[in-house]
Amino acid sequence: MKILFTQETYKIRSNVNQQQRLAEMLIRQGHEVRVIDNEILKRSESKKSIVLRRRLINKGDKGQKDISATVIYPGFIRIPLLNLFSSFISHRREINRQIEEFKPEVIVGWSIINSYLAANAAEKNNIPFVYYWIDVLHLLTPNRLLRSVGKIFAKNALKKSTLVLTINGKLQDYVTSVGVSPDRTRVLRAGINLDQFNLALSGIDVRKLYELHTTNRVLLFIGGLHHFYRLDNVIQTLSKSLNKQLKLLIVGEGEAYDDLHVLRDRYRLGERVIFTGKKEHSEIPRLIAAADVCILPVNPSEPNLQHIIPMKMYEYMAMKKPVITTKLPGVVKEFGEGNGVVYVDEPKDVIQKAEEIFYSGYAALIRHGTVARKFVEKHSWERVSRDFETALNNVIEGKVGAE
Repeated sequence: MKILFTQETYKIRSNVNQQQRLAEMLIRQGHEVRVIDNEILKRSESKKSIVLRRRLINKGDKGQKDISATVIYPGFIRIPLLNLFSSFISHRREINRQIEEFKPEVIVGWSIINSYLAANAAEKNNIPFVYYWIDVLHLLTPNRLLRSVGKIFAKNALKKSTLVLTINGKLQDYVTSVGVSPDRTRVLRAGINLDQFNLALSGIDVRKLYELHTTNRVLLFIGGLHHFYRLDNVIQTLSKSLNKQLKLLIVGEGEAYDDLHVLRDRYRLGERVIFTGKKEHSEIPRLIAAADVCILPVNPSEPNLQHIIPMKMYEYMAMKKPVITTKLPGVVKEFGEGNGVVYVDEPKDVIQKAEEIFYSGYAALIRHGTVARKFVEKHSWERVSRDFETALNNVIEGKVGAE
């Protein structure tokens, strides 16, 4: 197959995202993949340059050894508002150019603007278009006007899609609610690298590094320290806990980092709340291995998180750890009950629930962790990529949504 991806941020520094992983798996299976990327906020070229020209990166280019696909960055003018307008024009031109030169058999869109352009170009050229939703992207746009425009573009692309793939069932509900026929949708979940998240890995060195003793019970949070992760509530309730062996390990950086430090110092929890800073993704499995229970203390009413499942959930569970989380609709629908995920109503309830699990004994930890691992084993990258390949073959052959 010849496959054209239209998206944003194919390569995000140290982290490997869903679309990059799937592109590389498809290439490994013998398919040709090209990516049109939109890094309007991430271009690292000289700030003295107002006009940023088209760039093309191939596998093996200097400094790009981890790039497996041909990636094209259309140019744009780096001036507010003009950057959006010029990017719109350059991406439309690039999509048409790739249709003429590369002759893709299917186009896969992951974003808003260039996926909107791709959907229209695909319709005009009688090429199947697959829209893959990993989030309600227009809700993540801070500007209200751009959010409204993004919603219009997304709906248009959805309408013209041959098939809409969603990363979870809650997102599937959303796209059908805005008019996509159920027979044109399918859930294709996130993948997990079970070789990387290997149960043979030990967390002993991590516990030694952060002076976590065998008698300590360790709660772990990994990710961007955003305010909607109510770690402040967790720290406040931890300060009231009489269990001095209970400790909180926080891995990551973000806008809430300084506030959380202040809160830790205010409650004199210097030995019980430990900040590691940001860590490379390769270090994450051992950090999880060092924990007893992992947490996702999200504000349950956060509008931007109603339809998603943070990738950290799969990573926690792959390392055979119970997860305590608030009742986000997407998470509840994905994992349900009895799969190693324990729900609380509010972030402030995390500490009490953790104490209940620890009070139940080591067997309870093992039981929750075992079923968690069993659940995510069904979602290896190999299996997800095979399902993705099948879905693309089906749309090319006219079998829309066929299994």
